[in-house]
Amino acid sequence: MEMIRFETPLKKLKHEVLKNVALLAKDNNLTKEELMNIQYKVIPGDKPQYRCCVFKERAIVYERTKLAAGYLSDGNGINKQLKDIKDDEQIIYVISSACDRCPINKYSVTEACRGCIAHECMESCPSGAITKINGRAFINQEICKECGMCKKVCPYNAISEVMRPCKKSCPTGALHVDEEDRQAAVDKNKCINCGACMAGCPFGAISDKSYIVPVVNALMEGKDVYAVAAPSIAGQFGPKVSVGQIKDAFLKTGFKDMVEAACGADAVAVHEAEELKERLKRGDKFMTSSCCPGFVSYVEMNFPELKGMISETVSPMIATARLIKKNHPDSMVIFVGPCTAKKSEIKKPNLAKAVDYVLTFEEISALFDAFEIDFQNCSDLPVSDATLSARGFAQSGGLSNAIALAAKEIGVDLKPVKINGQSELKKTLLLAKVGRLDGNFIEGMMCEGGCLDGPAVLWSSRKTAAPFKAFSQKSEGKSPFDNKMLEKFRDVNLSRSSDS
Repeated sequence: MEMIRFETPLKKLKHEVLKNVALLAKDNNLTKEELMNIQYKVIPGDKPQYRCCVFKERAIVYERTKLAAGYLSDGNGINKQLKDIKDDEQIIYVISSACDRCPINKYSVTEACRGCIAHECMESCPSGAITKINGRAFINQEICKECGMCKKVCPYNAISEVMRPCKKSCPTGALHVDEEDRQAAVDKNKCINCGACMAGCPFGAISDKSYIVPVVNALMEGKDVYAVAAPSIAGQFGPKVSVGQIKDAFLKTGFKDMVEAACGADAVAVHEAEELKERLKRGDKFMTSSCCPGFVSYVEMNFPELKGMISETVSPMIATARLIKKNHPDSMVIFVGPCTAKKSEIKKPNLAKAVDYVLTFEEISALFDAFEIDFQNCSDLPVSDATLSARGFAQSGGLSNAIALAAKEIGVDLKPVKINGQSELKKTLLLAKVGRLDGNFIEGMMCEGGCLDGPAVLWSSRKTAAPFKAFSQKSEGKSPFDNKMLEKFRDVNLSRSSDS
């Protein structure tokens, strides 16, 4: 098998753990003893590769292994198996042994301090943590409450702010730090499972719960398993591996078929354009997109007054899955993409029964490896489920472009506001909240740039943008109405308000 390359050592480490778990599931040998042995396979010998010692590395690998196999620790050493947590919508967890606890001070005085007479920093500090030493301000980190008042009042901008990467990346404030041991922790009541903290942590201390085991079990049992692949899969396995070869890899692994999620995107674009037309007719000022589950959860949690403005159209993933289930009622549908929030989307009561499990690109890569798939031996099968505009959903602005084409056909004047990343989302939604939005449709994506840079990609858009563009342009259709399968969606429920 051709050697798999990885963008970072962290991705390689996660891959090795997932692959070994998949191998055990494949051999029906997923015992606690075998799970414990994975740490010695991944970290052999007595020389550390990433941490201070091999014992630390193995402890981290074992925690990763349990999460990959569907086990969770309740903090007291008691493990809950997958069957007990499969309906839990929480996806993102902190691997405590991997957390570096980032021994950094959030606020510190720099060389720019002039030791001014006004010393406003000292006067503004509510905890008395700032004193003068040798004419310059000094922050006592033992009593600093990290309120930031000193930074706000300093006339020389002499106080720097450094925030932990995981906490900085979290858009909802769900990632917090324990004051006693500086351990990162996730507040499940605030977490939207977007995976931003997972992507942001440079120590790989945050990971997503995996369902690779039940997928392997289904394949080994010979069930009719369909893969719904996100368009951003193009380029994920290297610039020379085509989407057609990836489709053949699914078939060689035991999947019944691979269908583009973009197939459903064409139907979603038309349905959403029609929905916008009706909403504007009844007096709504705007509507937001609903394709990104992280964005939907962000609006529901942080701007509940705008909840009614979210589109009632399902995501392309759900639309495609419902079509498959309509034609093959006894099948199992697996979505494969770069998104961790999709794992919680399929648990929503109004969306359940469409997609059975979600695997990320990281997980499907490990699955292919466990089944000894060599892309050099895979045929370049035809992949023609979707149009150019539908495949564009993977990039910021792509959804709006597709809806614009559909809106033009049905006579809707679309005025899109395209936003991605937490800073843009917050600013735009605040404007919408006070009635100052310059547009009638908000396209929201949690990840900056869109799905091409989702938290669980194998390769970032720096490497995949070119093959993704090449794959997209191979489509024979340009507009959603060019999709020959569009008529089949007429009998599929495309509403989020009820399941199909």
